[in-house]
Amino acid sequence: MLFPGSSRKLAINMSILMNFQSKGFSFVASGATQWNGGVAELVEGEAASRHYTWPDKKKPRVCILGGGFGGLYTALRLESLVWPEDKKPQVLLVDQSERFVFKPMLYELLTGEVDAWEIAPRFSDLLANTGVQFFQDRVKVLHPSDHLGMNGPTVSSCGGTVHLESGLVIEYDWLVLALGAEAKLDVVPGAAEFALPFSTLEDACRVDNRLRTLERKRFGRDFPIRVAVVGCGYSGVELAATVSERLQDKGIVQAINVETTICPTAPPGNREAALKVLSSRNVELLLGYFVRCIRKASISEVSEKQTESGTLLDAAAEHEPEKLILELQPAERGLQSQILEADLILWTVGSKPQLPQLEPCEWPHELPLNARGQAETDETLRVKGHPRIFAVGDSSSLRDSKGKLLPATAQVAFQQADFAGWNLWAAINDRPLLPFRFQNLGEMMTLGRNDAAISPSFIEGLTLEGPIGHAARKLAYLIRLPTDEHRLKVGISWLTKSAIDSVAAVQGSVIKVLSGS
Repeated sequence: MLFPGSSRKLAINMSILMNFQSKGFSFVASGATQWNGGVAELVEGEAASRHYTWPDKKKPRVCILGGGFGGLYTALRLESLVWPEDKKPQVLLVDQSERFVFKPMLYELLTGEVDAWEIAPRFSDLLANTGVQFFQDRVKVLHPSDHLGMNGPTVSSCGGTVHLESGLVIEYDWLVLALGAEAKLDVVPGAAEFALPFSTLEDACRVDNRLRTLERKRFGRDFPIRVAVVGCGYSGVELAATVSERLQDKGIVQAINVETTICPTAPPGNREAALKVLSSRNVELLLGYFVRCIRKASISEVSEKQTESGTLLDAAAEHEPEKLILELQPAERGLQSQILEADLILWTVGSKPQLPQLEPCEWPHELPLNARGQAETDETLRVKGHPRIFAVGDSSSLRDSKGKLLPATAQVAFQQADFAGWNLWAAINDRPLLPFRFQNLGEMMTLGRNDAAISPSFIEGLTLEGPIGHAARKLAYLIRLPTDEHRLKVGISWLTKSAIDSVAAVQGSVIKVLSGS
């Protein structure tokens, strides 16, 4: 513990989970049990005096910012490569969360098909048998110095420094930007205050808790739960399908999209399968509209809606959670403006990269960014003008061979992580770097607890739907889980659940037969 007025240094063994608090900041760090030399020197006073000391002063130092598909899988790729003894890098992974989140399966949390530990394991567990260190912290400022060799009078001895919100300063030789993106809620008035995003584990838990509250309050009553999903890309359609299946006849789901179709970039087979499922579950599609604003409903608006639906405002209903209003503006000619009422609004439109700020200095070192705020990279995934910095996933702006910007998907980030790991190996060993080439393996989407659609790219025109598509999607994602140990645990868990569900289904059928006879 650091006491006020003390200037005494404190050395911390980073292989043990620790929590430090001093002058309003908290520092949590955890790492692999195999590394004992990582030390952070903390001095009471200025943040610049708190420096992380790497275990080995001679080996390359790789700092990876962000623990999503791009960051974690780059770290694991580096760990799996064969290195000369004196060149195997020390790898440090920084993320604001203590858990890696397999985002494509967040929807299964709403249906109860998966448990949180299965798709959101702790970094400390995943990295326990590796040489990768993990810090739970937020990135505050980035100060690259690899630009000095081009724009300045001297060549820097390191790649730069990263300043974390805890006050810790990390000096690196190589940096990987993989900070992902966050929901963009500031584009529509009221969205940030009243709508819920769905892109993190916390978001999924918040939505699940909100649905549970509404289900409990509406139990045994005639008031349907009204859910509005803004956006009909993959995320919006998957969310609408999942929520409508969960609520069944107890809810009304409306999906809003500015385009005149859902999933405009999806293969036709996936789109048709999704339309069929949404129609069977009575999801109302409002296509060709954009949301002008979101606000609270007034008492008169709630009363008017209930009068129109033929229901009466009883005493219990007066204590319901506040109703929300979405004002829709037509994006196409021939459509009329609409006013929607909702108990829950789910926002799936737009995202913004989470790149850190740069520390000003006398030499220009700005990261080249595109209009979306992503770092522009060359074909080897290095940031232009910064040979010591790589960017992957949502942090990277890269175009394919046809000049089209690569989508910000888990599949792209997963493949980029493989190349980033290899190119770091090549750069450290003075070998040629490989140009990244994205291979589209196909597209998958969940449509409910036992429903999905898959269009593999290697068989043109083929779409796997229903239970077969669901099983194929789940198997594909099981293979993509981070480590062999975690895959084994999750595989056993899923097989056990499947067996229990099968036994329950057989028992239900037997009971029906016996009761009928």
